[in-house]
Amino acid sequence: MILQDLVSKPAQVDHGNIKMAKPTADRFWLLIISLALLKLAVHFFTNTNYGLHRDAFLYLAFADHLDWGYLSVPPSIAVFAKLTFFLFGDSVFAIRLFPALIGAASVVVIGLLVREFGGRKWALLFAGLAFILSPAFLRTNTLFMPVAFNQFYWLLSAFFIARMIRTQDPKYWIHLSIVWGLAFLNKYSIAFLMLGFLISLLLTKDRKLLFSRYFGDGIIIGFAIVLFNLVWQNSHNWPVVWHLQELQRTQLVHVNFLDFFAMQLLMNLHAILLWFAGLAFLLFTKKGKQFRVLGFTFLTVMLILILLRGKPYYTLGMYSMLFAAGGVCFEKYFIARWRVLKPVLLGTMILSAIPIAPYSLPLLPLEKMVAYGEFSKNFGLAEALRWEDGRMHRLPQDYADMTGWKELGDIVINAYHSLGDAEKTHCAIYAENYGQAGAIKYYGKKHGLPEPVSFSDSFLLWAPDSIDISTLIYVNDKLGSDIVHYFSDIQKVGEITNEFARESGLQVFLCRNPQDDFNAFYRKKVNRLKANYR
Repeated sequence: MILQDLVSKPAQVDHGNIKMAKPTADRFWLLIISLALLKLAVHFFTNTNYGLHRDAFLYLAFADHLDWGYLSVPPSIAVFAKLTFFLFGDSVFAIRLFPALIGAASVVVIGLLVREFGGRKWALLFAGLAFILSPAFLRTNTLFMPVAFNQFYWLLSAFFIARMIRTQDPKYWIHLSIVWGLAFLNKYSIAFLMLGFLISLLLTKDRKLLFSRYFGDGIIIGFAIVLFNLVWQNSHNWPVVWHLQELQRTQLVHVNFLDFFAMQLLMNLHAILLWFAGLAFLLFTKKGKQFRVLGFTFLTVMLILILLRGKPYYTLGMYSMLFAAGGVCFEKYFIARWRVLKPVLLGTMILSAIPIAPYSLPLLPLEKMVAYGEFSKNFGLAEALRWEDGRMHRLPQDYADMTGWKELGDIVINAYHSLGDAEKTHCAIYAENYGQAGAIKYYGKKHGLPEPVSFSDSFLLWAPDSIDISTLIYVNDKLGSDIVHYFSDIQKVGEITNEFARESGLQVFLCRNPQDDFNAFYRKKVNRLKANYR
C-alpha cells in the first residue's frame, strides 16, 4: 500500500496552463533515476577508503544477538546488520551498502515530494543535487548507523504529510503510523518529529484531519508495531532513560545555542539559499501555503531541540523536504523569470560544496586530511573539527573513529593464537568499551576468537554471569588496579600506534595466574552491573 502510494496520484502541475504530459513525466522519472544512480556512484567509489566506524562494530555485533531492544538503540539496526551479512557479506563495502541504498532511495522520495509541491525538472534538479552534495547526508549515507535510516523515515514522513494535506485524505494516517512505528524501532528521536507535526497541525485549518477514524486506527497500528520494544524496555528497567541521562551528562552538556545554530548553517552551507527559500515557500507563498504545516513543523522541532539541548544533527531529517520546497520556489519564482539564474545557482551550489567535500566523504589520506583541516580553518570550517567533548581536534571525530581498529584486532588475534590449545579453552578477552569489543569480535570471528567480554552498552547484557579462566587478554588505556591485584603475571603484548586513531595508545595485556578469588570478583561485579537492567 505504501509503495503504491509513493508512485501514484501525482500532483496536477500547471505552469502557464501547460499540464505535465506523459513524455514530460517520463523525463521527470528519468532524471530522478539518474540522480539516484549518481548518489550511489559517489558512495560506491569512496566507501572503502577508510575503515569501519566504532559504532558500526557495535551494531554489527547485534546481528549475533537479535532482540527487541538494546541498551542504547532500538532493534532495527540489528536486522539490517543480519541482512547485510546474509545478503552481501562482511566487507567494508558490503556493510556500507544499505546506507548508500537508503541515500539513493532518499533521492527518489525527494523527487516525489517535489512533484507533490508542484515542481518540475528544474525543481527536481536543484533539490536532488542539494541532497547529493550535502556534506551532512554524504557523511551519514557512508556510515552504518541508525541515523541514515532515521533521516529517510523523516523524509518519508514529510512526503506522506504533504500527500495527506494536498488530498485531504485522512487514510494517510495509516501510512504515517507505519512509517513512524518503523522509525521508532530504528531511533527514538522520531518522537521529536511526531510531536512537532502534531503541534503544528493544531495551528492550521488542517487540524480537522485529526477527527478521523484513521487517526485512531493509526495510533493502534503504530502502537502494535512498537509494542514488543516497549515490553523489552520495561523488562530491562527502561535503559533508554539511563542512556538519555548519560548522554545529557557527557555530550549534550556541551551543546549551546550558538554552536547549534552555526551547525544548522554549516551542515548544508552549499544549499543555504535553497533551504531558506524552501522554508519561505512553505510559510509565506500562495502556492506553498497549503503545505504550511511542514514549515511550522520545521520551526517547532527546532525549538524543541534547542530547549532540550539536542545535538545539531538531530534536525537533519527535515532538510530534505526543504530542499524539495526550495527547488520548487526557485523554479517558480526565480528561474522562470531570469533563466540566467539556472547555471548561476547550480554552479554556486556545486562550487560551494567542493571545499567541504573532504569533510563529507573519506577522500583524502589521513595525513592530508589533517593538513586540509588546518588550512580550512581559515575559511570558517573549524566547527567541523569539534568533537562531542566540545573541543577542537585535528580530524573530524568520525574519521578518528574509523581508524586503528584493524591494528587492534591483529594484536588481539596474535595474542590469542600465541596460547596453547589448553590455555585457549580457559581464556577470556575483555575490552573496556563497545568499540574495542565490537572490533575484536568483527576481526576475530574468522580466527576462532571467543566473543569478547565488555561491560559497555549491550555487551554487558551478553557478558556471562560467571567465568572460569586461567588467562585474560585485557584491552584498556592502562592497567586497572583490579587487574594488577588479581593477576600475578601480566605482559603487555601491543598497543595501537596509529596517531590518527581516537584510540591511539590503547594497550593490550596478556594476564596469567589469576588469584583464586578472581572469578568470584567477576561474578559479583557483572551481576551488580546487570542489576540496573533487570
